[in-house]
Amino acid sequence: MPFATPRPLGAGWIVMPAHSHNLEIETPKLTMLVQPQSHKSFRTKQKLAKAQKQNRPIPQWIRLRTGNTIRYNAKRRHWRKTRLGI
Repeated sequence: MPFATPRPLGAGWIVMPAHSHNLEIETPKLTMLVQPQSHKSFRTKQKLAKAQKQNRPIPQWIRLRTGNTIRYNAKRRHWRKTRLGI
């Protein structure tokens, strides 16, 4: 089966190819191919850089502090499971 099960999205359908990073949106009149942009604006690039810096485990020395209650980074984000919404 080359394609996953199509799911309705508003007026059209989303067809997710099994081994592709592209997203194909089929509407009754046209078919678009949505890809990640290679040319990003500076503001988008800044937001991506900030999100990349925030997405790391806490340093070990913070765990060793006296009276510390922080065990892990609760806001950790996986690149494939949670999107940034930019």
